[in-house]
Formats: sequence, structure tokens, C-alpha cells
Amino acid sequence: MDSLITAAARALAAGDPLGALKRVALRDDAPALALRGIAMAQLGDFALAKTLLRRAARAFGPHETMARARCAVAEAEIALVSRDLGEPTKALDAARATLEAHGDRANAAYARYLQARRLLLIGRLDDAERTLTELDTTALPFASRASSELVVAGIAIRRLRTTEARAALVRAEQAARQAGIPVLMAEVQSAFRVLELPAARLIARGDERLLQLDEVEAWLASTALVVDACRYVVRDARSMISLERRPVLFTLARTLAEAWPGDVPRATLIAQAFRTKHADESHRARLRVEVGRLRTLLRTVADISATKHGFTLAPRHASEVAVLARPVDDAHAAVLALLADGEAWSSSALALALGTSQRSVQRALDALVAAHKVDSFGRGRARRWMTPSVPGFPTSLLLPAPFPGD
Repeated sequence: MDSLITAAARALAAGDPLGALKRVALRDDAPALALRGIAMAQLGDFALAKTLLRRAARAFGPHETMARARCAVAEAEIALVSRDLGEPTKALDAARATLEAHGDRANAAYARYLQARRLLLIGRLDDAERTLTELDTTALPFASRASSELVVAGIAIRRLRTTEARAALVRAEQAARQAGIPVLMAEVQSAFRVLELPAARLIARGDERLLQLDEVEAWLASTALVVDACRYVVRDARSMISLERRPVLFTLARTLAEAWPGDVPRATLIAQAFRTKHADESHRARLRVEVGRLRTLLRTVADISATKHGFTLAPRHASEVAVLARPVDDAHAAVLALLADGEAWSSSALALALGTSQRSVQRALDALVAAHKVDSFGRGRARRWMTPSVPGFPTSLLLPAPFPGD
């Protein structure tokens, strides 16, 4: 491998894309094209980066299978960072298998990390955890170890395991310091700040306050009856009832829980559940039916009793009732939560991550744009949406080993 290619690869590994470009910007051989592609990806020009990597893959000879596999890994990471989550993963799977077969443990491990990262982004936590158990972190350099620990922390945060998340972030910080890459160290520090941000809003006995992630975890592990408006479940220490597909029943449960230990007038329940200000006898009849359904579903954790003016919630085993809501109530909070990582998302990627239709996501995006909460750029399939960056888990565009050569 010539000295300029080696120097450019080392610059990229150290997080210096401009230094890499100084050495290979005017070259069009396959290794230089690949390094230029990675450098442009680190600088944020994903379209040009993709083009360069595809040119590099075509330029490598038929026997340079490892080099082409590394191009595929780099292109998969660009797709991940640009939130093209619907991209087929067969190419990445094939590239990982090729790298493993040729003994390139570092890049093979990095490909597996990318698979876990994608699974985390689309909410397939079990699959992401399973992929991480197969990841050989000892094969990764320190920069990539830090990135993989961020994925571990991301899964732990989604599962409300704050102790596990904090431990993963400590390991990520140690690896980032050993890598000596300032951008990566800042990324880990931003991830740490997530644990200090409000994660939910507690509503109990008429009072409201913001909770951090560890406090949310403590409430969900407590003996209280909790109506979780983030996951649409009602739970106590003994059982959990999902109302995710029963929005009217969940609205009734939340309204009753917020008023506990008092009751809720029938007119209020009708207005909240059926979104009408003018109730008639048909609404009152429907309310009786829906309350009966809710009473049946919650029979193991609570009873719902009629009062002179309305209905009241009475927990069977718990001595406290609380509602856990999102920090900010917004009709499109789930879309905003994904966009909060500061990356540019396509509507198809948002739909995939949320498990809903692209049409529903598009309606939400239109409403958010009209409310000046989200910006968009591009047209057609290239259109992307984003919101101002907040602390999160941005993907690091760093390959774990010098890219070209076998």
C-alpha cells in the first residue's frame, strides 16, 4: 500500500477527514476513491460519498473481494446515518460474511455493530440485543468500541435500565478517551446528558413534576398503579394491561387516574374520550359501554365505580395512583422524538421506525412543518425532515481499520 493511502486511512481513523482529503483528493484509483468517499461521509456530503464508494467498488479488481466488502460496509453506514432505514440489508450481511471468511475481524465486527444500530433505530430491541451478543468487541479499535457501547446504552435506555445504560456510557467514555477523537468524546458526553434530561411527566394527586429516567424506572418498579401514557399500558406490581390499540379506553383510564382519588364528571369523560363539547344521550350511552369495557380489562388491577356525578378509579392492590406522560404533550410527540437526534429522516424511515403507515407519518410531518417545529429540504424521494439537534446518539462515521488493502 503506498504511503499516501496509508496516511489518509490513518487520518480518517483519527477523525480527520480534511487531512485524508489533502492526500487523496486528486486521485481516482480505487483505494483513493474509497477513502474520499469515507471522508465526504464524515463531512456530511452523503450523496457524493455514496457515489465515490460505488465507483471504488467497481474499480477494485475481481479478486479484491475484501476491498469491495469494505465499500459495502461503508455504504451501509451512510444509509444508516442518512436514515435510509428501508435499504436492503442483504449487501451488508454478505459483506460481513466475506470479511469474516477472510479474517478481517475488525471490519466484520463493525458490520455487525451497524446491524445492531439499525435494529435499535427501528425499535427491534430484542434483535438488536441478540446481534450485540454476537459482536466481538475485542476486534474493534477504541473508536468503534465507543460507538458500540452507545448502542448498548441506547437499548438500555429504551428498556428503562438506567444503571446498565450508565455503565455502558462509562465504558464508551473510556474507549473514546483512548481513541483520542474530540468529536467522539463530545458525542459520548451528549449521550450522558440524556440521562439528566426530563424523560416523563408525573401526574399524581393533582400535582405535576418532571422525572428523569431513573425516576421513571423507579415508579414503574414501585407498587403504585401507574397509567403509562408513553407506552399506553396500565400496570401495578402484579400485572400489566396494554391499551395500545384501545385509544378511547386508554383516554378514560388516564383521565380517571389523573383525578384520583376524586371522581370525574361524566361530561368531562365524554369530552376527553369522544372529543365533543356537546354531549347527548347517545354519548352518555356510549360512555357507559366503554366504561364497562374498561372495567372488564382492568378488573385485576382496579375497579371503576359510578358516583353521583361520574366515575372514580379504585386500585385493588396499590395505595397510590400516578400517570406517566411525555414531558411535553404533543399530538406528534413520537415523530418529534425520532427527529430529536438532529439527523435528517425520510418519511419512509420514520414510518418504519414507528411501525405505522407512511401516509400517517406524512400527515404528522405536514402538521409539524405548519407549526414551525420541523424543517424539510429536498424534493420527492430525496426529501428529508429534521429538527434542531438535541443530545442523542448520532452514528459515528469511522471505519475501525484502514479501509483499502487486504
